[in-house]
Amino acid sequence: MNASHKTRVSLTQEQMVLAISGVLFVAFSLFLDNFFQISNLLSLLQNVSILGVLAVGMAVVVIGRGIDLTMVAVMVFSTGWAFVLVSRGMPIELALLLGMLLALGIGIVNGILVAYVEIPDIFATLAMATVIAGLGRFALVPSDNIFIGGDLGWLSALGTGTLAAIPMPVVLFLVIACVAFVGLRLTRYGAFIYAIGDNPLASRNSGIPIRPIRVLMYGISAFVAFCAGLIMAMTVSSVNTKLANSTMIYDIILVVVIGGIGLAGGKGSIRNVIAGTLLIGLLLNGMTIMNISYSAQNIIKSLILLLAIIVDSVVNPRDEQTSQQGDI
Repeated sequence: MNASHKTRVSLTQEQMVLAISGVLFVAFSLFLDNFFQISNLLSLLQNVSILGVLAVGMAVVVIGRGIDLTMVAVMVFSTGWAFVLVSRGMPIELALLLGMLLALGIGIVNGILVAYVEIPDIFATLAMATVIAGLGRFALVPSDNIFIGGDLGWLSALGTGTLAAIPMPVVLFLVIACVAFVGLRLTRYGAFIYAIGDNPLASRNSGIPIRPIRVLMYGISAFVAFCAGLIMAMTVSSVNTKLANSTMIYDIILVVVIGGIGLAGGKGSIRNVIAGTLLIGLLLNGMTIMNISYSAQNIIKSLILLLAIIVDSVVNPRDEQTSQQGDI
């Protein structure tokens, strides 16, 4: 009875997000010039697809009762380093492989700090994000902007190509979301992540390898961050390392939480990420058309994030174990 009630609440939140998105879409279409145009709608989807890809990686960690604040830093410095190597004459395939290995290495270190050293997720990844930003700027990427020129062949299609008139970044977001959905719902590793997020102690007592699974979670989020960075680099033909110090990580958390994935872990799915991505994409596009300043947009997003966390704490209250671990 209790489980049934919890499922009903989660679905209601997802449906509410989709309903709000529908209302905003109709309102913006009626009252904002240039909103209801195919070019603007495709641009909306393309712009929000990177955020959606990052939110998929964050969702995997949050469902397992964690959080990864290094995703933006991993995204810009792993891809930025790869294209620095390309500019120095390294073959593109080898440079991307090294960039991916760097991202995976950071993810594994995050997982070890959380699972084996037992540092709370928020503190471990916050410290690691600072280390990555500092060390990456000092030793890996020599400038704030890495411009990507020349013919990169099939790689360029990841950012500028289309499939049935749909921008390729949107297609890749849907592909990554589908892969994550299958991994979480149809594999035993996905079941382990849900079990760990729902009740770590019970999971340990039942024989689930909690620590390796947590390392796996952070490895997945780092790999997804590298993929997002690659798509972004191919879309705008550059890598901006200043993003590591931006508020983008809060946008990712906003998408995850507002979509209906509980920060207490064990609840939600990739469908919630898609719902949250649509809502945030509509909000950002609408505020941009209304010429609302960047600072004001950040204030509005911050207030929405605060409201979403308050609602989440009511719908998915923290248990005693979560509080003792210092998790948010």
